[in-house]
Amino acid sequence: MNPGLNFVPAPLAQLPWRIILLVILIGCFGLVVLYSAAGGSLRPWALNQGIRFFVLLAGAIALSRVRESVWSNIALPVYVGLVVALVLVELLGAVRGGSQRWLDLGIIRLQPSEFMKPFIVLACAKFYDMLPPNETRRFGAIWPAALLIGVPGALVMLQPDLGTALMICMGGVVVMFLAGVPLRLFIGGALALGAAIPLAVNFVLHGYQRNRILVFLNPESDPLGTGYHISQSKIAIGSGGIFGKGFLNGTQSHLDYLPEGHTDFALATMMEEWGLIGGILLIIAFFAVIFWGVNVALQAQTRFGRLTAAGLATTIFLYVAINMSMVMGIAPVVGIPLPFISFGSSAQLTVLTCLGILMSIDRQNRQTSRW
Repeated sequence: MNPGLNFVPAPLAQLPWRIILLVILIGCFGLVVLYSAAGGSLRPWALNQGIRFFVLLAGAIALSRVRESVWSNIALPVYVGLVVALVLVELLGAVRGGSQRWLDLGIIRLQPSEFMKPFIVLACAKFYDMLPPNETRRFGAIWPAALLIGVPGALVMLQPDLGTALMICMGGVVVMFLAGVPLRLFIGGALALGAAIPLAVNFVLHGYQRNRILVFLNPESDPLGTGYHISQSKIAIGSGGIFGKGFLNGTQSHLDYLPEGHTDFALATMMEEWGLIGGILLIIAFFAVIFWGVNVALQAQTRFGRLTAAGLATTIFLYVAINMSMVMGIAPVVGIPLPFISFGSSAQLTVLTCLGILMSIDRQNRQTSRW
């Protein structure tokens, strides 16, 4: 410990403050974006977002004090509880925005699918941690993990929530890959998935989901309907140029041409005012957080710690990559917000939970290295 910081309590001094301060910087920049999206007002978005951000950040710091062994022990029980909660959502869930995703508990509305994003990683990591390494390349190492991933993925698809289902499935598949499941199985699975996509588009996806994919393939097919969001997003990003129009000078969002400019398309609102430079700096900031998570995985002393840290870092990466690709028109619109920038608590809750568990594993790494 730095001798000049002896007055700081050890639990606080041991925190990765560079990453925490970077996350605070991203979060505060998000508040600036929401302030501008509201036309220069703290309400209705920036103030509420700021309160939630700092409360959830305090929760993430509290999670960092949980030992890695505790996460290992609760991974499967919590996973089972979340699957039960997803079933209850189908039976008793509250409908909001045309989707049935919430359990109304009176005081709060709980969205189990958000908690499943980090815990599918923990559950798969726990499974492969219990499995002898020489068994990883056998069929017995594949079907239980596929079941762990497929059950919540299918339940979330029924809500319907394609974006969250994809996040859950990709998070689990990444852990399978990192655990050492043979590459040929992933290639075969990718080919089978590619062959199944036309059937899924025609017989599994809901009409609005199908339209989003068709508009992604041909953006000009419905410029005033399903394609309106992405068309206006591209206009906003393009009009920002290299340096942007300046703070509070965006027109697409302020004149309400850009739908959801404070939620899923908040990146477009930001880049219209801050330009390409602002977008690049934001990408660098997120990359630094993700790189730190990967480094935590590389330094982990246990298989569970390595797989969990790598899977959680990948979950954060998926949030950022999918949203940015979606907003820029290089991926279909699937309703994935940009953490700390988009208004809403779901992405903040998931990503700060991931960061809290990563800080927990990081603390374990540093304690072990001292010995």
